[in-house]
Amino acid sequence: MLERAAVLQVGPLGDEIDRELQAQYEVLRLWAEPGGLEAVARRAAGVSAVVTSVRHGCTASIIERLPDLRAICSWGVGYETIAVAAARARGVVVSNTPDVLDDCVADLAWGLLIAAARRTAVGDRYVKTGQWRTIGAFPLSTRVSGKRLGILGLGRIGEAIARRGSGFSMDVRYHNRRKRAGIPYRYESSLTELARWADFLVVACEGGPATRHLVSAEVLDALGPEGIVVNIARGTVIDQAAMVRALLEGRLGGAGLDVLENEPAVPRELMDMDQVALMPHVGSATVETRRAMGQLVLDNLASFMAGRGLLTPIRA
Repeated sequence: MLERAAVLQVGPLGDEIDRELQAQYEVLRLWAEPGGLEAVARRAAGVSAVVTSVRHGCTASIIERLPDLRAICSWGVGYETIAVAAARARGVVVSNTPDVLDDCVADLAWGLLIAAARRTAVGDRYVKTGQWRTIGAFPLSTRVSGKRLGILGLGRIGEAIARRGSGFSMDVRYHNRRKRAGIPYRYESSLTELARWADFLVVACEGGPATRHLVSAEVLDALGPEGIVVNIARGTVIDQAAMVRALLEGRLGGAGLDVLENEPAVPRELMDMDQVALMPHVGSATVETRRAMGQLVLDNLASFMAGRGLLTPIRA
């Protein structure tokens, strides 16, 4: 019998949290096991928890091979790569790390919105490459303040984005699967109509099959040649091929993208467009937020092991 509680870690989560896990638990490191899941399964008795992330996921196969599994603690807010249905069928509870990353992701959404509208990355390159020789020669850009902000997905992050909109004197509306009570922003039941109304459309909904290509060619055309789409959710939510065509043909004004459909692959066309601002999927990547996310994983695991249940269970 193992002297310490045993957990299966699907993939690395960073040096600090990896060290803490190994200090507190008997950790089976799936990614470092030459024999893979089959080898780990031979030592699976007593493993009561899985630690993972949305990047590494947790498949139904992993769940099936852990007879004593009772909890999955995931790093990150998304959980589309975790077999939640299979877990629940076994009575296994699942947690993620919400709330602690909302502000940093919302901050980046606004950074991308401003970068796409005001061409700040283009201006930075313009100055640093010695092109600035005459004041007033840089092309005009798009105003942000006082415009209309549409948000797809008014969850915790969507609300944080919306609150920032008030500081820019913006009219804010949103689209969800259903209207939310007690929200000061107007609900639009049609995503296409929200896009038609908006100057900026920020994508902040969940990923996964249910939202794949929700931002379709029709929605992008409704946003129009002066509209800008910003995505800090999942790359699959936008029909990327349709977006690239709309940008190339001038039917869409611009884009600010932290996520892409087949990341880290980036379409060459997006790299060459001044009206597109790109970031490498780093919405939560600040020192403060990553530390808080790691601590919440540890806290969820400790609380569950102590018999108090998960602190932030997934309820969807």
